Amino acid sequence: MSYVLTELSIQDFAIINKISVTFDEGLTVLTGETGAGKSIIIDAVQLLAGGRGSVEYVRHGTKKAEIEGLFTLDSNKHQLYETAKLYGIDIQDEMVVLHRTITSGGKSICRVNGKLVTLAILKEFGKLLIDVHSQHETQSLLNADNHIRLLDLYNEKQIAKAKKEYLSLFHKLSGLRKRYKELSENEQEISQRLDLLKFQKNEIEQANLVPDEDEKLEDERSRLSNFEQIYSGLQDAYNALYGEQKGLEWLNTASQALQRSQEHDTFIAEKAEEMSNHYFLVEELMYEIRNYTDTLEYEPERLNEVESRLNEINRLKKKYGSTVNEIIEYLGRIEEELEEITNKDSHISKLEKQIDGVYHDAYLEAKQLHDLRKEAADSLTKDIQKELKDLYLEKSSFSVSFNTQLKSGNEQYELNKNGFDQVYFQISTNPGEPLKPLHKVASGGEMSRIMLALKRIFAQHQGVTSVIFDEVDSGVSGRVAQAIAEKIQQVSIQSQVLCITHLPQVAAMSDTHKLIEKHEETNRTSTSVNELSKNEKINELSRMITGAHLTASAQTHAKELLDSASNYKEQMGKP
Repeated sequence: MSYVLTELSIQDFAIINKISVTFDEGLTVLTGETGAGKSIIIDAVQLLAGGRGSVEYVRHGTKKAEIEGLFTLDSNKHQLYETAKLYGIDIQDEMVVLHRTITSGGKSICRVNGKLVTLAILKEFGKLLIDVHSQHETQSLLNADNHIRLLDLYNEKQIAKAKKEYLSLFHKLSGLRKRYKELSENEQEISQRLDLLKFQKNEIEQANLVPDEDEKLEDERSRLSNFEQIYSGLQDAYNALYGEQKGLEWLNTASQALQRSQEHDTFIAEKAEEMSNHYFLVEELMYEIRNYTDTLEYEPERLNEVESRLNEINRLKKKYGSTVNEIIEYLGRIEEELEEITNKDSHISKLEKQIDGVYHDAYLEAKQLHDLRKEAADSLTKDIQKELKDLYLEKSSFSVSFNTQLKSGNEQYELNKNGFDQVYFQISTNPGEPLKPLHKVASGGEMSRIMLALKRIFAQHQGVTSVIFDEVDSGVSGRVAQAIAEKIQQVSIQSQVLCITHLPQVAAMSDTHKLIEKHEETNRTSTSVNELSKNEKINELSRMITGAHLTASAQTHAKELLDSASNYKEQMGKP
């Protein structure tokens, strides 16, 4: 596993006062009575991953709800690091901390590793770290608009590269078509645009701008505005060097003193030469200061001219660019656009040829995408069929359906950001029945198994290591419940899995079992989470089996479930 949710802290969230839960790798099961707060914990995780918040989550009588999750990583090659670098977030010691605060006033405050981020950025990190499979997530999988994304994810290694090449051409094609539309439609808008460009061109040209002129003028204004200080400083420097008992004379005295003894000591000889060189350098510097001072002349008229010119340039900057160079560049673009509009017929003809050429190239890339998707669809269908068979839906048929949209009036395909494909997942759960879209599958038990089969496949390809199942086993029992338990255990081999369940078969398969309980203290309801020992786990499984008091037969059954789960995990190579 590349990373796991190591610790979750929740404070003043719904009926939760304050809890801190640690998680391990593998399958962690959360059980408890209805209303104890199991789904509330999942709600908290979803908010941590960037889900929609509400003031109703803030515990009554408190000012804010706080949720924090610590994720431990063992690889620095995942996309998470690229996302962190993009937003200037430092990841140290291979740990990422997501933090979300919701105030009673409705404000949402998000942090990643202590840095304030927007909700949208938190969501980007969340989708790379957490995958929640709940009723809402089921609806997401049922949405046909998401099916092409899932298919691309299934064979991401090949499809992502082909899609990148296609999108480059598609964006280029979109830009050309936009420009073609601008030139060929609405003569009135083009005429108005032409007038505006001519006015702007004339206004900029009349200014007779020179590259870097604003920087040079600002330097000159600084000198003219501070003439007195500059002149005084130069005079003081010159007077400190020239004259009797001044700096240059003392340097000369020091140089002569060293020269008198230089023939008796190599060190003195070396320093005498250095001192002589320094003397001539300072003497030259003094003459340069004097000569530059003689050139200075106070020019109030020139200062007014500079101020006036800068005011004119600043007026243009407000319209056309932050510097003179940017304004000149803008003028170049104006001239290009003017030439294009003035000779629009020839440009339209040129654009038509460019559009045809780029469309042809984009179509070829889209065709390659289509072929790769077809291959991926065949492989995905086989994998899904196998998963469904394991879940006692062996008579079901799964299919990936492709649809393409043609442009009206010709045989060209209508290209979009996905190429020319529209993809739909279809299924038939009974022999002889036609394939139907996923959302038309009626049985709740069948739906749970279909969704788990899809999740089992796509969890391997999404790169998200913390997978959360919120009552994915609803509506099933018997051998199907055991099959679901085994399937969830299989997911946990590659991913950390947190699972809320009411099925003892699933709970028995857990590597860690946590019990969620609701308490009443000082007329307030609160929730606690405790990890169960082996004996406590047997008792909880017994309660789940009978739904009432513990019985000897229920405990025996619970032990049998644990032994069966242990044997299954050994067969899967999981200790």
